[in-house]
Amino acid sequence: MGTCAVALSSLFLFYMSWTLTASDERHDYCVIGAGPAGLQMGFFLKRAARDYVIFDKANRTGAFFVKYPRHRKLISINKRFTGKSNKEFNLRHDWNSLLSDDDSLLVKHYAPDFFPKADDYLRYLSDYASKLELNIKFNTEVKNIRRKLTSGGLHEFVMLNADKTATYTCRYLIVATGQGVPIRLSKSLPGSEIVEYYDSMSLNQSEYEGQSVLILGRGNSAFETADHIGGHTALIHMMSRSRVRLSWATHYVGDVRAINNQILDTYQLKSLDGLLEADANQMSLAVKEGKIYINPIDQPPPPPDDESVAQDTGDKDEDEDDDSVFDTPMASMDQEGEDPVPQFDNFAMREPYDRIIACLGFQFDWSMFENDTKPLKGVGRKAKYPSMKRNYESTRVANMFFAGTNTHTRDLRKSSGAFIHGFRYTARALHRLLEWRNHGVKWPSVTLPVTGLMDYMVKRMNEMSGPYQMFGVLVEVALIHDETVTYLEEVPMDVLPTLQNSTGHYADHYIVVNLQYGKGFSGPGNDVFNEERATGEPTDAHNSNFLHPVLFYYDKPIEAMAPLKLPRPTKIHHMVEDFLTFWTSPFSHLLPLRRFLEDIFQDDMREYFSSTCLAAALTRTTVPTRCEDYLQGRGFLGSEEMIKAAEDAGARSPIVQNLLND
Repeated sequence: MGTCAVALSSLFLFYMSWTLTASDERHDYCVIGAGPAGLQMGFFLKRAARDYVIFDKANRTGAFFVKYPRHRKLISINKRFTGKSNKEFNLRHDWNSLLSDDDSLLVKHYAPDFFPKADDYLRYLSDYASKLELNIKFNTEVKNIRRKLTSGGLHEFVMLNADKTATYTCRYLIVATGQGVPIRLSKSLPGSEIVEYYDSMSLNQSEYEGQSVLILGRGNSAFETADHIGGHTALIHMMSRSRVRLSWATHYVGDVRAINNQILDTYQLKSLDGLLEADANQMSLAVKEGKIYINPIDQPPPPPDDESVAQDTGDKDEDEDDDSVFDTPMASMDQEGEDPVPQFDNFAMREPYDRIIACLGFQFDWSMFENDTKPLKGVGRKAKYPSMKRNYESTRVANMFFAGTNTHTRDLRKSSGAFIHGFRYTARALHRLLEWRNHGVKWPSVTLPVTGLMDYMVKRMNEMSGPYQMFGVLVEVALIHDETVTYLEEVPMDVLPTLQNSTGHYADHYIVVNLQYGKGFSGPGNDVFNEERATGEPTDAHNSNFLHPVLFYYDKPIEAMAPLKLPRPTKIHHMVEDFLTFWTSPFSHLLPLRRFLEDIFQDDMREYFSSTCLAAALTRTTVPTRCEDYLQGRGFLGSEEMIKAAEDAGARSPIVQNLLND
């Protein structure tokens, strides 16, 4: 009987071992998350014929959009008509589509609305994955991500599915999970259990009929919530530590968009609703007869231990004073804890509320990692993001990279890296960085004659969508050689000090093309509609406020730079801002650009008619550079008989003589 039991036990262990081994998988690249960023990375990896897999714990693509935004309307622009047929240009105004080679995979074919419905976007993401035949494992939640050392001395990532029946191993890990963990108030905040949250609040508008509502937070989810219930409430108050930031003033698309800001009207026109600045950590909540009272506390609660807990109701600008209405006590409980007792009689929140809804945003999910692979957290306002290097690699864990919203830690409040129309380009940049680093494939480039640089630059300035959306983050680089220029598109500005190691390209001097707003123009309190907001004078181009190209020339490679801050260049040129964002005007745009390039190359870069080039060849010892192209075969040189006839007729130009000698 014992022998039989041992045999059965051995057979069982063999079976379990065989089952686990049979379900083991190994890939070069593992992408976690089948949302927009994961799908975008999958497209690039598949097109490059790399060994990859995408994991997602849900049973479909884009699971985040099944629930969010709660009120089912996106705030990203779907401009279906631009009057242009240029695909690259049109992506400047398409904030939802992912990059692909299939023109049918554009959101304009799925959603007619300027702000698409979330359900339409879900359908788009599903078609994107199926039409491109991306390798996705649904219903696969990976856990316990750790590293192991191979026999060859290399580290690989090992992870289990949630029920531990399968093991996945990969050489490179790309985390594209986005920010999916709702932020909560500290549990130590008195009365925090009373608070409702954006992710679980009722969407039934009738439940808010006649109620007084306090919304904590001042981002788009807070304004979205206020807009949804505003026509049914008695009043809405919105509270946050920092002042409201409107995207059209800050030029940061993560700030409040106009689509949801009707509460600003009702506040400023004094129709009961209101906005106020205060710190939620310095208040307590008490319920009396079904009403919620706000009371101050002398000391804020201690910082939360739980990583998913927020300490603020909103981000705080570095230059913003740490003041709040709670600096002067507004109300307190009496000694028996009965009724709120105001210490002065006109404080803003002296009337009770029927409900409080916190809309505090989301943060990164740290729970999938074991301790040895857990990424470091960002510092300060970046604490909800994992910390990463300039190439989107974890600062702590080698070969762990990030794609999508989490890469916004590199350009927080400076550009569009948290949003689809931004991170679709940073995902492409990450792929190109990995192609060179792991496979020896250089960054894609175009080789041009020096005389062709200006035309190509002008073309790119007027169509490029990556640097247009990721202004101040992605730049274009013209590497100058003896007679040619190598042009690189959509290069992350932060890798310029390691350009050769990052892209495989090198030059000892180059031009960097960056799109940027005017210094000091953007800001939450700035008047961006003032009468002097724009200039059209080329001589005043350096004072341009709206987005415009700026060319930085460096006569030696950049060795070091602060994040997203180009060092002082050898020469600089601002293209004057343009109302139409078309930098093609002959005198306002092209002439100053040509003179800037002539100053760099110390050569005449004007265009000439063929007759002028021929006359110069017959009468001068040298010809302009543009004419050299014509005379070297880009124009009609003539036969030997024609050249001989010219000489016999007395044409003694050295150029003609050289042609005769050839």
